[in-house]
Amino acid sequence: MSGCLDNCRLPECEWFQIGERRNAIASVVGGAMFFIGWWIIIDAAATYPDQKHFHHACHTCGVIGTIALFMINSVSNGQIRGDSYSDGCFGQTAARVWLFIGFLLGFGALISASWILFGLYVVNNNDKPNWPGVAVFLQNAFIFFGGLIFKFGRTEELWE
Repeated sequence: MSGCLDNCRLPECEWFQIGERRNAIASVVGGAMFFIGWWIIIDAAATYPDQKHFHHACHTCGVIGTIALFMINSVSNGQIRGDSYSDGCFGQTAARVWLFIGFLLGFGALISASWILFGLYVVNNNDKPNWPGVAVFLQNAFIFFGGLIFKFGRTEELWE
């Protein structure tokens, strides 16, 4: 069942061939999404500097999302499969646990950003502007999806 789509191929585009530039493109797109996420929250913090409209504790989600991005991308796919990580005291299991905790932190940051958006800014508006809540959610969405592009958009075969 795993090979049922092996013979299905998309037509090749002559004008758009990534080839050996795949790692560079994935790195640039992932880094740009990370930058855009932090740029959005910096804009919201500069626009609403007081605690009344935008509580500074909401920055915690972005920091946890950034830590998750580093945790997810610090483990290579070879370490997860057990191909290249044979030394050390923990081995393949520790690499998988590290990646799992990174994904948990990333999803947790995205879910808590959704809670901040809807819980603090949409439902209980109380004459607050909605932009800080939207900015917190967009920041974490851009950081999370940028990290996924950076992790799964690159291939290890092009590193050699």
